Formats: sequence, C-alpha cells, structure tokens
Amino acid sequence: MSRIHHRPKLALDIATQLLSPGILDQGLRSGLFLSGPRRTGKTTFLRHDLTPALKNAGAFVIYVDLWSDTSAEPSKLIRAALCSALEGLQGTRGNLQGRAAGLTFDFQISDLGTPTGATIAQAATEIVDQAKTDLVFIVDEVQHMHTSDAGLALTYAFKAARDAVNARPQTPGHFIFIGAGSHRAQVMGMTVQGRSAFEGATSADFPTLGEDYVQSVLETLLSEGTNVIPSLSVTCESFVRLGCRPEELRRALRTLQQFQPQEADQYLPVIATTLMEAAADIEITKVEEIGVLACAVFERIALAEEDAKGLFSASALSAYSGAVGRAVSADQVQSTAQLLQDRNIIVRKGYGRYAITDPFIRQTWCNRVAVLAPTFHHKQS
Repeated sequence: MSRIHHRPKLALDIATQLLSPGILDQGLRSGLFLSGPRRTGKTTFLRHDLTPALKNAGAFVIYVDLWSDTSAEPSKLIRAALCSALEGLQGTRGNLQGRAAGLTFDFQISDLGTPTGATIAQAATEIVDQAKTDLVFIVDEVQHMHTSDAGLALTYAFKAARDAVNARPQTPGHFIFIGAGSHRAQVMGMTVQGRSAFEGATSADFPTLGEDYVQSVLETLLSEGTNVIPSLSVTCESFVRLGCRPEELRRALRTLQQFQPQEADQYLPVIATTLMEAAADIEITKVEEIGVLACAVFERIALAEEDAKGLFSASALSAYSGAVGRAVSADQVQSTAQLLQDRNIIVRKGYGRYAITDPFIRQTWCNRVAVLAPTFHHKQS
C-alpha cells in the first residue's frame, strides 16, 4: 500500500506542453503554477514522474522542496539546490542527465546570488548556452517564497532569468519555472496579482489521482489477502469524498476491516464521510475563531452557485451588518477576506471573484445551513 503509483502519461503530456508547446500552450513558457491540497500526491508526482519525464526529453531539471526544512529560509534552500546543481555540471567529471557535461562558468558558484556574485539570470543563460538544452527549475511548496523579503526577491530573480533566456530569438533552450503548492490562494496569487513577478503565468489545479489509482490500491489489497475489500465504484466515490487523498483512503480502508466482507460497500462511504467531516470541522473552526463577520463572508462565498461576487456591495454590507449586529465597512470586509485567504480557506480567483478553497468544506457548511438558519440571507448583487 506504500508503493508509488506512477502517472507516466500525465507526466509526458505536461513535459511535452512545457518543452515543445503548441500555439495554445506558449503561455507555459511564462511559468506554470500548480495548486492542490496537501497529501494529494503533488510531491510524489513532481519527483518521481514529472522530473524523470523532463529529463528523458533532454531538459536539465533542478528540484527543491521548501517543505523539506520549514525552519530554513526559503531563499537559502533554493540557492543551495542551484549551487549543488551547478557544481555537478562543471569540470570534466560533470554529468548532465547521463551525458558528459564539462561546463565552465565565468563566475564563482559559491558567490551566486550574492551582491558581488553572478545573478541567477547569468547562471541560467550559461547553462542553456553551453548545454544547448532547456533548464527547468521546480519549486515545491512555492508559496513559502513569499514569507520573506529574500524569498520574494528570488521570484523576481527567476523572472529575470526567464526573460534573459527566453526573449532571445535564437536561444538554444528555454528557462521554465514550475511552482507547486498546497496554499491555493497564495499560489494563484503569485500569477494574478499586479505586483507579482510571475503575473500572467499559467495557474492550474493539480490533477488529482483517479480511478486507475483506486483500482491499483484494491488490487494490492487483494494480493495481500485483505478480507474486507469494497467494490471499485464505491471506493472511487469514497476517494472523491476524501478529497482524493491517498493517506485518507488508506485510513478509511483500515477502519473498514472491522466489518464483514459483505458490509464493505455499505460502510466505506460512511467512514469516508465521517473522516472528512471531522477534517472540515477543523477548518470551519478556523473561520469561527476569526469572528462572526468571517462566518458571514464565508457563508456568502459558500452559498454562491459559482464564484462569489459582490462581497463589498451595499447589499452585502447590509447583510453582514445584520449578522454582526453593528455597521460593517468595506475595509473591514476586505481585512476579513484577507485573513480567510491567509489561512487558505478562501481563494481570490480574479477581480472581485472568490471561492472556497476546499469544495468539501464548502459542502459541509452548506449542509449545515440547510438544517440550521443561515447567518444571513444570501443574495448576490
């Protein structure tokens, strides 16, 4: 059950779009940002599927996980990964994806990124020009780059590297930046906010695991002689309820073993719902801890059929005021919405458009509203 489930076709498709983009995929050269909840397989896919696919296509790949040491300054982790990669490329013993590299650099690697040393743009340009291939830099949990001034400065350094390499008409390769993260609001914000280095880059939801993964889990259970095994269709449905999180599915299947084999399809959905409602309760508690206004704002977004609009309209402010019991200003709503974004509870999807980050949390809240009186009467304007 702990073995890696590889996704070679998805990895090949993404690698092809990045390295040999068609006319509709040219925007990927500006950067690709993938967001999705933690424990849905992002890191496993990036390290064990996408990186090998990019290397097999001839690209040079540098990967760094900012979650690997949360106590470390993100910029130091990134700089260490870049310096280590450069050291592996220089000299006669260097190696570039199985090929002799022997690259030479016109700067001291140890001084890279310092005030007196070479810039990332210079390093990227020299790698691409000498190796005559694409350079792909992958940053996992990329939102941590915005937690410090040094990390934020690095986003602009990567943008400068992208522009320096890719803007040349006869460049022998391209610089491609991939960022992935679990804080959807912050990851998306790195591409849509006017002050962001990668404004205009492609932002997409991370493709979650599907039926083929569920089937492989059930086949593994069968081969291990597990007694209580549910049907594929019920397990797939439960996996979706669990937010497509492999660890949660394994947890649900372990809990299922206390029942009889013939009860598997009956109880797995119940177990899945119970697990996710418990997880949703934790997130909803975060909303309630912020205050009544946060609950009212959250509810307006949750009850919207699509993306919520008009959060700061006159009718919305009137409804918030009724829920809180005092007059509420647009500035107070803006501050509250920002707090909800900072806690990865809601996401700003564009100008004036908001959504709940986790659909299951939204559904849990809506189910409660259907039973209890809502915080305020929802009305989109």
